[in-house]
Amino acid sequence: MDFAQILSEEFSISLPFMQNIISLIDEGNTIPFIARYRKEKTGSCDDQILREAADRLDYLRGLQKRREEITASITEQGKMTEEIASAIAEAGTLARLEDIYRPYKQKRRTRATIAKERGLEPLAQILMAQELTSGTLEAIATPYVDPEKEITDSTEALAGAQDIIAEEISDSAQGRQLLREYYQKNAVLKSIAAEAETDSVYRMYYDYTEPVSKIPSHRVLAINRGEKENFLKAAIEVDEAYASGLLRGLFVKKGSICTPAVAEACNDAYKRLIHPSLEREIRSFLTDMACNQAIRIFGVNLEALLMQPPVKGKTVLAIDPAYRTGCKIAVVDPTGKVLATDVVYPTPPQNKTAEAKAKLSALIKKHRVQVLSIGNGTASKESEIFAAELIQEMDCGLSYIMVNEAGASVYSASKLGAAEFPDFDVSLRSAVSIARRLQDPLAELVKIDPKSIGVGQYQHDMPSKQLDEALAGVVENCVNRVGVDLNTASPALLSYVSGVSPTVAKNILAYREENGAFESRSQLKKVPKLGPKAFEQCAGFLRIPGGKNILDHTGVHPESYPAVEALLKQFDYTLKDAVEGHLSSLPARIEERGAEMVAEACGIGVPTLLDIVKELQKPGRDPRDELPPPMLRSDIMDLKDLTPGMELRGTVRNVIDFGAFVDIGVHQDGLVHISQMTDRYIKHPSEVLQVGDIITVWVLNVDTVKKRISLTMKKPK
Repeated sequence: MDFAQILSEEFSISLPFMQNIISLIDEGNTIPFIARYRKEKTGSCDDQILREAADRLDYLRGLQKRREEITASITEQGKMTEEIASAIAEAGTLARLEDIYRPYKQKRRTRATIAKERGLEPLAQILMAQELTSGTLEAIATPYVDPEKEITDSTEALAGAQDIIAEEISDSAQGRQLLREYYQKNAVLKSIAAEAETDSVYRMYYDYTEPVSKIPSHRVLAINRGEKENFLKAAIEVDEAYASGLLRGLFVKKGSICTPAVAEACNDAYKRLIHPSLEREIRSFLTDMACNQAIRIFGVNLEALLMQPPVKGKTVLAIDPAYRTGCKIAVVDPTGKVLATDVVYPTPPQNKTAEAKAKLSALIKKHRVQVLSIGNGTASKESEIFAAELIQEMDCGLSYIMVNEAGASVYSASKLGAAEFPDFDVSLRSAVSIARRLQDPLAELVKIDPKSIGVGQYQHDMPSKQLDEALAGVVENCVNRVGVDLNTASPALLSYVSGVSPTVAKNILAYREENGAFESRSQLKKVPKLGPKAFEQCAGFLRIPGGKNILDHTGVHPESYPAVEALLKQFDYTLKDAVEGHLSSLPARIEERGAEMVAEACGIGVPTLLDIVKELQKPGRDPRDELPPPMLRSDIMDLKDLTPGMELRGTVRNVIDFGAFVDIGVHQDGLVHISQMTDRYIKHPSEVLQVGDIITVWVLNVDTVKKRISLTMKKPK
């Protein structure tokens, strides 16, 4: 099997580039490294395409391995034919391969195997041939009656022979493929209530039917969960008469006395063997499809959240809201250092509002706090009201932002949290995390299991391994796209850098603590277990602000340093010009001379040349700085303040299959349904919105009882 050719056609990537991609993956290069530093070999494929190609390559290799196993098994049985070999070679999916292998697979003891043990296979062959046109079935079956084999009459003999025929029909690859195609086009997923009188969140599915070819992923997952929680019963349904008729059309011949027996065996094969099997297969397919979609959207949301612009250069006071145990406070300086912690009780049942305001005012003045970061969990509404009042009373230009605190408690109770703040109470660590999430979302959120960050749907129903791998890939892409400060990064952040394992991350930290700050990337070669390959993979993504070489603070890979020198020399520049920001005219000069000619003179390709120029113009640039900053607030509204038609600005908190939840500053997020996002047709909300977007919305409807807010992005006429 030519994997490169297949992938080249599937991904519309030229064959030489796809061959290079496969070679680079097989050589142990990471996806971020290939995407960033091997653009000439891949045609500048982005990391997402490369990951999909790598996953598809794994599937094709698994398919080929299974193809070889099946070929060997059938050959060993002495049953291989040219027709079977050709069918195996042409099978493009595991399902198709298994259909071909089904008749030759070692089976558990079935009704058919029992019938064969009783010597009824010759009778089954006579019936299946459907060549006899006279006589009776009883007469044909009588010679096979044998009480010692528990066949007491011709009826039992015929029944056993039909069991053999039914299994043979069920094992037919042609029959299964025909019915599979029919099911895919015509089957419906039907759900009913397990107990109609019991109310639940699944009520809309108590009598629900939708074609399997059209049902959206979130409904599949909802029905699956409802079934798992015993509120629903679900099944795949088709026109049974038509489906069994398709099967009879393949195996039943007219004009024979055996025809009715074979027709009956066809019906039995369909109802008892094929339908249950195809139902499981389709339910599994729908679930896999839904999980893949949910994981993809989770990844999209996670990426948007991780790539949120950091709030740099500000001292932050974080409030981790609570009722009985009080609100935990942490003041963190612009570098993430904790300056102070405290606990205040402005929420019920204590309601010590005046005392809390006095404490926070003192902390704000003492440490020159510029922004408040408030967790959005329990008691957040009361805490937000308290903060808004405090800001109004102090009148010193303060603002606040609500921060998604999902996973903060997971971090605070983790080994990493304990190692960072061994002297802090668990709840105080959570407050520090809430502050740092505002200062640098990426650096803080990598410390938490991505599943706990809360920007997906049905994540607890996903295959754990598949979800973990997908989300780890998203985090890895984000970390390497931004780059990591080698001298301040935590082990958690370092472990996501291309080529850096958790062990190497700890070794980097140990080396840093023993020898002081890294002054150059080349020092990485002295870190234990960080060999030449690991250095090649990680060096370009690790930054050293203020190091000896300005290039160590850029995304330029050390392997390209000679090319940078050659480039600057061509145009009479020096690295000092890069430091002082005197390279603004470099792109124009390169264009004038010709990028191909300049790149060739430097010994690199044009994509690498353009990346180098971009890095030299803004050493240490952070791609997140190009995005709009998060929206800060200084006051709060109540649900009852909202009226239909009111225009508001809000921040997108989560994007799901049917819409997006938007924080509009009233504690309760509002929902923009997919139909209210744009006048043009879109398949998914992610085509229009992503987590962190700041958008203008209008209120459609407010349900104060259920605390639901419906919003629209379409301006009212």
